[in-house]
Amino acid sequence: QVQLVESGGGLVQAGGSLRLSCSVSGGSFRNYDMAWFRRAPGNDREFVSVIRRNGGTSYYADSVKGRFAISRDNAKATMSLQMNNMKPEDTAVYYCAAGTAITSTLRNSNAYAHWGQGTQVTVSS
Repeated sequence: QVQLVESGGGLVQAGGSLRLSCSVSGGSFRNYDMAWFRRAPGNDREFVSVIRRNGGTSYYADSVKGRFAISRDNAKATMSLQMNNMKPEDTAVYYCAAGTAITSTLRNSNAYAHWGQGTQVTVSS
């Protein structure tokens, strides 16, 4: 059974930084596209970023482009999201997800079969 565990959430002031990590066990990590989604109170879950299984291509939501950076370590079966210059609107529960997707579906949560439990990120103004 594939398990994803997020860590690194917390409270940060606007302009600050946090680094989220996602550890994957029970599956073939290097064969998965790995993504981050988030859900703010009262909102639907939204795409944040994805890194392809080969690690060579990544995509970002416009709202985080230039501030967030996704990375992965296939040897350690982990993925990270470095979040800089954070804003109050980044406040949400962040989820990591694993799956295999074609390019056109990478931003769609339905493309991912495995999900973590989520980690809370709160940005104070």
